[in-house]
Order: sequence, then structure tokens, then C-alpha cells
Amino acid sequence: MLESYYTVNPEGSEEITIQKSRFIGHVKRCESEEEARNFIQSIKKKYNDANHNCSAYMIGEHDLIQKANDDGEPSGTAGVPMLEVLKKMELKDTAVVVTRYFGGIKLGAGGLIRAYSSAVSEAIKTTGLVKRHLTYTIKVTVDYSMLGKLENEIRNSSYYMDTIHYLEKVEIDVKVETNRTDAFETWITDLTSGQADIIQGECSYMETSL
Repeated sequence: MLESYYTVNPEGSEEITIQKSRFIGHVKRCESEEEARNFIQSIKKKYNDANHNCSAYMIGEHDLIQKANDDGEPSGTAGVPMLEVLKKMELKDTAVVVTRYFGGIKLGAGGLIRAYSSAVSEAIKTTGLVKRHLTYTIKVTVDYSMLGKLENEIRNSSYYMDTIHYLEKVEIDVKVETNRTDAFETWITDLTSGQADIIQGECSYMETSL
């Protein structure tokens, strides 16, 4: 699993108009090719009266699945430029569809490439980006007498306080990036003079909005 990568918020869209043609960009986070295909089909069904529904997607942590479709536009003027936007932004698990309603003015190959690229860029900007960090949930258990100081220190640190469990002792769940676990445990040990029980739990991704 990657320590971190960029992707999009769950779903979004944006519309732009170029030379009287409407370009509606649709974006969705998809973690499988099947999910990407289903998303594309849903857009085609919703906008079945459009002239074109061009698409592109990149799936997998190593970008092994990459597809682009011009959907009737001149070869290389829509799907591939859309895919290039995803590559340049280093986005993973992302599918995009651009719906075009032709406005009567031909754009030429260069104009189409710019239009489809812009539609994707604007849709991604509206949808929003996130960075996913691979983290461990580390459980820190202390006496109640240490809670105030420890909670304040963690909240003012670069670590993410997840949940506090008020049991016989206080259990604090903290999300820590995988490459910082040793530093975190040393920090907690110093803060509590070695009086904290520290247990490393499950590994999962945490998202940060960009």
C-alpha cells in the first residue's frame, strides 16, 4: 500500500461554455474498473441527448488501469487529453466524463483538446482534491490525571486525535502516519514519563482536504 496519494472527493461536476458548445465535466472517485464503467454508463444514460460523452479513468495505486474514450470526437482530441489531466495532477482512482452539447461552431483539433482538458480541470477544481495518508491507529492508555495535558499536547501537534474512550483508564486513539510511528511513541513516552501504555492498531487511510 502506498504511504500517500492524491485523489478526488467522492463526486462532483462543473459546466463551461466554449464557442456556444456546453461542456459538462463529471468527476467521481472509483476504486475499481467496474465502478468507473458504471459511472460512465450512468452519465451516458442521464445525458443521452448529448452529442458526446467522452471519458477517461485511472485506477489502482500503480495506475495499471488507464482508459480513454473519444465517444465520436476526432481521435485523440478528447479522451486522451482528459486522461493527461489526471496524470499531470497525479490523481489515482479517478474517473471523468465530459458531456458535450454542440453549439454550432467547430473548434478544430487544438480547440477540442483545450476544451476537454479545461472541462476536466474545472470539474476537478469544483469537486476538490484530497490526499490520502496511510496511518496506524495507535491507542494510548493513561490515568485520568494525565488526560488534560496529554489531550492538549496531541491536539496541538501534527498528529490526528481520533477518539477518546472514558473507561477505567482513559484510552486515546490517535491516527499516525506509518513512517512516524516510532517518533510518536517516543514523544508519548517522554510526555508521560513512561507511564502510558501504547498499542499499535489497524492500518487504514486518512484523508486531508487540499
